[in-house]
Amino acid sequence: MAEMSAGIKIKNKRKKQGYKLRQIKKDLWLYILVIPGLLHFIVFKYLPMWGILIAFKDYNAYLGFFGSPWVGFKQFTDFFTSPEFGRLFVNTLTISFYNLIFGFPAPVIMALMLNEIRKQWYKRTIQTLVYIPHFISWVIIASLTYTLFNSQGVINKYIAAMGNEAVPFLTSADTFRPLIIGQTIWKETGFGTIIYLAALAGIDVQLYEAAVIDGANRFKQFWHITLPSIKGTIITLLILRMGHILDNGFDQLFLMSNSLNRSVSEVFDVYVYTMGITRGAFSFSTAVGLFKSLIGIVLIYSSNRLAKAAGESGIF
Repeated sequence: MAEMSAGIKIKNKRKKQGYKLRQIKKDLWLYILVIPGLLHFIVFKYLPMWGILIAFKDYNAYLGFFGSPWVGFKQFTDFFTSPEFGRLFVNTLTISFYNLIFGFPAPVIMALMLNEIRKQWYKRTIQTLVYIPHFISWVIIASLTYTLFNSQGVINKYIAAMGNEAVPFLTSADTFRPLIIGQTIWKETGFGTIIYLAALAGIDVQLYEAAVIDGANRFKQFWHITLPSIKGTIITLLILRMGHILDNGFDQLFLMSNSLNRSVSEVFDVYVYTMGITRGAFSFSTAVGLFKSLIGIVLIYSSNRLAKAAGESGIF
């Protein structure tokens, strides 16, 4: 009996293996198409993780990776006890908080507005126009911002023509953050609507037809059909967004910062570049980057657990 049972198990195992091989052969080209993506993540995402170890070393380029001495958590201790840590943390969280409050809902609102447009040619035209800023580099956007908002720019000339004093948009700590948030919303809102428009396109039209028969107006259709239908998408993207709460975008802030607004413009991304590239503190800057990544992981898991506690599926 034992031999028969073992033989049956072997046959079943071979059948499963044969089935898997047939499935792979059937979808062979799909697996081939996946290979470039896998190579990208292996080469640019997973292999560089080996370099995280220099956060626990006093790395010296002349001694090399293996010759540099281990220092444990010294780099982290130096970072947390440095006078810059508090300022960097506040600046980063403040800009991230503003982006979350004003920037995250903007694509949702834009997608809902576009979804209400009935004339397709007009809708496609508006979509094209709001997508374009995403493909403009931050260098161009920073140049446009400087042209518009510097002391002799178009905006200040208009303010002066109205009899008011020029506003130092680019150098004042009070106006720098709103300017940064405005740039982000203008650049990314249109492109961010793509996912939400796809979710809206998947809503069954019969739900709206039934609501109309029941006497529901446009607002009630939006509140009871549209919004609940895309709620899962909104929560998923919000969870993913929380993982980047300490990422403010190096390009934008590096280009917009100057000596007069550095008290509010210097964030972790800019600080890592300053310490790692211009000062050669590779271990210290790696420790700062690792700290950011760990905070992002914690926030993703925490947000996912909160979403599940609220009755949503989460992302894992």
